[in-house]
Amino acid sequence: MLPVVALVGRPNVGKSTLFNRLTRSRDAIVADFPGLTRDRQYGQGRVGPRPYIVVDTGGFEPVKSEGIVREMADQAEAAIAEADAVIFVTDARSGLTPHDERIMQRLRTCGRPVYLAVNKCEGLAVEHAAEFYELGMGEPMRISATHGHGVAALMQKVLTDLAEDFPEEKEEESPDAPKRIKVCLAGRPNVGKSTLANALLGEERFIAYDMPGTTRDAIKVDFELDGTPFRLIDTAGLRRKGKVFEAVEKFSVVKTLQAIEDCNVCILVLDATEGIAASDAQIAGYALEAGRALVVAVNKWDGVDSYKRSMVDLDIERKFHFLRWARFIHISALKHNGLNHLMKAVRDAHAASFAKLSTPKLTRVMMAAVEQQQPPRAGRIRPKLRYAHQGGMNPPVIVIHGNSLDAVSDSYKRYLEGVFREAFNLAGTPLRVEFKANRNPYAHEENGRK
Repeated sequence: MLPVVALVGRPNVGKSTLFNRLTRSRDAIVADFPGLTRDRQYGQGRVGPRPYIVVDTGGFEPVKSEGIVREMADQAEAAIAEADAVIFVTDARSGLTPHDERIMQRLRTCGRPVYLAVNKCEGLAVEHAAEFYELGMGEPMRISATHGHGVAALMQKVLTDLAEDFPEEKEEESPDAPKRIKVCLAGRPNVGKSTLANALLGEERFIAYDMPGTTRDAIKVDFELDGTPFRLIDTAGLRRKGKVFEAVEKFSVVKTLQAIEDCNVCILVLDATEGIAASDAQIAGYALEAGRALVVAVNKWDGVDSYKRSMVDLDIERKFHFLRWARFIHISALKHNGLNHLMKAVRDAHAASFAKLSTPKLTRVMMAAVEQQQPPRAGRIRPKLRYAHQGGMNPPVIVIHGNSLDAVSDSYKRYLEGVFREAFNLAGTPLRVEFKANRNPYAHEENGRK
C-alpha cells in the first residue's frame, strides 16, 4: 500500500507545478492563472526506492463559500481526508497572507502530519521565508517547484516520517493480471460528462456544476466494474475553434485531444435536451481519426418527451451517418439509467478493437466476398485479391495482397469493410482496410525494352 500525499494551498501558489515535478509528468495544466485546477488530480511519484501517490487540489478556501469555490473546497477536503500527509504550499513572492492563515487553522484540526513548503524561492534570500514561522509549523522548507530546488529534500522528509506506517514492499505485478481499459469521456461543455463519471464511480469524485467549462483538466481515475478494471478519463468540453478564446481553454482542448489519443474506448456524450450540434460530429471525427473505439451516450434522455426523442434519433441518423458501426446508448447519468448497457457496449467495443483475426479465416471471408461481388474493372484491368492478414490492432487493420489493387474503388473498399465487420463482429471500432499490390519482378525488364 502506497502513502498518499495531498498538496493544499490557496490559488496560484504552484501546486500543479509541484505535482508535475513530483510525478515527472505534464498531467496537470499549469498557467499563470488563479483557480485553474478544480478537480482532484492523482499521480504516482518516487523518491529513491520509495513510491507514493500525490494528489493535486484546487485553490482551498476553508471558510464558508458558495458556487464553484465551494465545490473546489469540497474536493480539497476530500483529498485531505484520504491523505496520509499534507503538504501546505505557500508563495514566497507574495508572502504570508490572511488566506494562508485560514488554511493553516483548518489544517491544524485535520489529524494528518502537515509540512509547510514555501514555493518560488529561486533567487530569493533566506529571509524571505522567515515570516512563515508565524504559522507555528516549525522551519518552512524552501523549494522551487519550477526548477526543482529543495523538492527532493521535502519528499525525503515526508516519506521518512511515514516509513514506519508504510514499510517498503516489493510488489510485482502478475503478467496474467488484466490490463485496464482506458475510457475517455468527451463531448461539448455541460452535456453531463462529470455527472456520468460520478455515476460510474459511485461517488462525487468530480465537480458536477451547472456551468459550462467546469472541468478544465483531463482527470484519470481507476475503478473496477463487474470484475473488469477500468481507467476513466474525464475531460474538458470541446467547442468549435471560433468559440475558444481563453488561453486556459486552449490548454484544456489540447489535454482532451491527448486523452482521446491515449484511450482505448472514447465515450462521446451528447445532450438530448439541447439536440445534436455540428461540434458533436466534429468530436466524433477526432476519435475516428485517432482510430479509437467509440460508444455514443445520448444523455439526459429522461428530460425529453417522445416527440423530442424521435427528432433526436432522426438527427443522429442524419449527422452521424459515418458512425453506423458505433453503438448509441440512451442514458440518464443523473438517475443512473442505462449505465449497464453503456459499459457493456464499452467492453464489446474494446474487445472488437483488440480482436485477433486469423489469416486463414480472413482470406476465406475475403474470397467469399469476391465470389459474391467481384471488384469492378478499371479499364482493361480487374484487380485480383489473393489473401488477407491482420496488420494491427486498436484499430484493427486488415491488409489485402493481390495484383492491380491501386484500381480498387472506395465503394468496393467499403463493401469489404462491411463484410469483415459482419464476419468478425467488429462493432464499436473503426476498421482500416489497406491494399498492398504484389511487385512485378519483370517490370524493370519491360521498362528497359521501352
